[in-house]
Amino acid sequence: MDLIALMPAFVLAVLLISASPGPAMALIFQRAAVGGWRGAVPTVLGLEAGLYVWALAAAAGFAALVAVSTTAFIVLKVVGAAVLVYLGVRAWRSAWRGGHGEGDATPVVRGWWARFGEGAVVQLANPKAAIFMIAFYPQFVPEGRPLFLTTAGLALVQVAIETLFYLALAYGVGRAGAFFRRSKVRRRLDAIAGTVLVALGVRVALTQR
Repeated sequence: MDLIALMPAFVLAVLLISASPGPAMALIFQRAAVGGWRGAVPTVLGLEAGLYVWALAAAAGFAALVAVSTTAFIVLKVVGAAVLVYLGVRAWRSAWRGGHGEGDATPVVRGWWARFGEGAVVQLANPKAAIFMIAFYPQFVPEGRPLFLTTAGLALVQVAIETLFYLALAYGVGRAGAFFRRSKVRRRLDAIAGTVLVALGVRVALTQR
């Protein structure tokens, strides 16, 4: 089947993937609620940069190595779980401090590149991303097409779609920023975000190939 004919199914699949709950969604929601739309932009771009790196790694065969190598998979799984649990614990600490008169302690990663790096690390330290890329992209690479170049092109389409989707989500959350930045609401948001991130970290730690 021609690549153009496969694009509607590809775009639909990407939209469904983007809308599914996960570490990216939880992180973007919290960053947009705390720092507004502008505060979430570098996090979104970092997440998508990490996704694109995984797509290229899948096309080059590195992601397959992670999927089949027990050592590589375990190392990546432990790192990914640790990153998510660390972010979750920081959010819990913020909720606890905010509730004990220590002021506004919501953890905001400072600096554009720091927030970009946070998003990239969360995406790259997710072993499920490697397995997903191996299973997802070959379905949309027509027979006879160069695997690496076609995957790289499809990944650009996915990055563009997800970036627009997540920025729209961040914009919507940011528009309600005055509500989310109320002390009581922020403490609750931090507590919920912390619980979600820790739960996702535990799920990553328990992930089987």
